[in-house]
Amino acid sequence: MSNRVAIDTSDAAAHRSLVALSTTVEEAAAAVDIGPAFMELIRLRVSQLNGCAFCLRTHTRAALEAGEDADRLAVLSSWRETEYFTERESAALELAEAITLVSHGPISEEVYTRVAQTLSEAEISAVSWIAIVMNAFNRVRIANRQAVGPSD
Repeated sequence: MSNRVAIDTSDAAAHRSLVALSTTVEEAAAAVDIGPAFMELIRLRVSQLNGCAFCLRTHTRAALEAGEDADRLAVLSSWRETEYFTERESAALELAEAITLVSHGPISEEVYTRVAQTLSEAEISAVSWIAIVMNAFNRVRIANRQAVGPSD
């Protein structure tokens, strides 16, 4: 028997607030033409970096439902080495990675400069918030040791 106390994700006010924030972020992203499939790419890349199996499965399914291509999803972890992603998507993925890996150090001016050559301020803000919220969800699922299996 474990002494671990699970983080309440069913009815906790904090979880409801995180879900509400996620909805607000989705609306802001949609307002700058970051559609559902694009948002899922960002969420998936963040979840890959964090190693969150629950979120990887959830957002892979969501990306496919949003019309994302299975080949692009298959190479997402190596996006820099492919020609699958647009300049805009690549800038968003680079920024999302930098935000997710902030424990390695502050986001460099070089990253911001590269990203700002492609994304508007509003897009940078939207991508940043998508990554920030996804990181929070990853941490909740990982901290809870969310079960992931073929029967789930």
